[in-house]
Amino acid sequence: MTSLIVGIQPLPNQELASPECRLGKWNLPALVNSTKKKLPVLVPRIPVSCCQEDISCVDQAIDHDKKSLLKSIDYSLKYLQTERAIRAYQKSAITRERVYNSLQRFRQLLISTKSPQQLQTAIEKEFVFYQSIGRDSKGTVLFTAYYEPLYLASRQPTKEFRYPAYRYPADLASWTKPHPTRSELEGADGLQGSKGKLKGLELFWFRDRLEPYIIQIQGSAKLKLTDGTQTTIGYAGNTAYNYRSLGRSLVDDGKFPLEGLNMPIILDYFRKYPQDLNIYIPRDKSFVFFQETYGKPAQGSIGVPVTPERSIATDKSLMPPGALALIRAPFPYINQSNKIEHRLVSRYVLDQDTGGAIKGAGRVDYFLGTGESAGERAGLTVSNGQLFYLLLKP
Repeated sequence: MTSLIVGIQPLPNQELASPECRLGKWNLPALVNSTKKKLPVLVPRIPVSCCQEDISCVDQAIDHDKKSLLKSIDYSLKYLQTERAIRAYQKSAITRERVYNSLQRFRQLLISTKSPQQLQTAIEKEFVFYQSIGRDSKGTVLFTAYYEPLYLASRQPTKEFRYPAYRYPADLASWTKPHPTRSELEGADGLQGSKGKLKGLELFWFRDRLEPYIIQIQGSAKLKLTDGTQTTIGYAGNTAYNYRSLGRSLVDDGKFPLEGLNMPIILDYFRKYPQDLNIYIPRDKSFVFFQETYGKPAQGSIGVPVTPERSIATDKSLMPPGALALIRAPFPYINQSNKIEHRLVSRYVLDQDTGGAIKGAGRVDYFLGTGESAGERAGLTVSNGQLFYLLLKP
């Protein structure tokens, strides 16, 4: 969801009470920053030792979420044995074998250790931390989040369900470039697809124009159909244009200041001024196509299911696909009072996806799951943090 608002001001790194435990220690060491040589994307460094009072230093979620982390690890292990993975690692400085062996050992430690603290200690002894240089060569990474929407849809167009999502065109490879823009494909109002190249490619229809557009941003959706059944759709391909976010366009037009803009504000604006969708959605020239996936879980770009709070999306031209990573940043959670609060957390995750807005060493998109609460959290996730890849010592 936060892909819709790329460019807004992130939450700053949150400092802990004790000076020696402040987040500055998680940045790249000053010695690395002072070098005149061009830094690699990933810089090996010693692990960041935890302070006793720093409860955010270890992955506390393991106590109740170990099964889903193991499942996500197994997905990556399966991927790393495929021809697809062999091709992906052909030009990588990090070998596929090292990533695979590191995941296997981490899996063993995850099962055998008795607490998150014990796991952290074992990781520090056996693994090297490779930190992303981030956006500033100091390790600062911008975190956003994405999710799988749940929408009501129809297999047939009606007066109520008018806005389609489209299947992949069989002849897309033969389309001349530059490809038709979003406006040329579906019209400014999103209702003209049947008059051009999209005719006959309608997959499902939606009541709200924003819904199929948000699915294009998120890459998948669960659908509750008007006939009482349920199904899912997933990413199948896209046109050759860079993505442009609604939030950035609204800021450029002076509708909102950059600071403080979030998804609830953007959605509220379009509820008040629905006619403006015809202005802002067409500014995103890119267009995404789908396929019905019949209830399968949302899949990442490496062809495995993404796991809530255990899968991330990065720039796969830079980062090792399927690899084990540690992320550390403030993320929104729904507390016992049913209110949103931001907590600084560390999480072990698997790098299993990518995205049109996820470019460079300083961007990570964090998968938060399916449905309304996941969407609410995703819409409020914009924060600075750090990204580390964990590999066994040579």
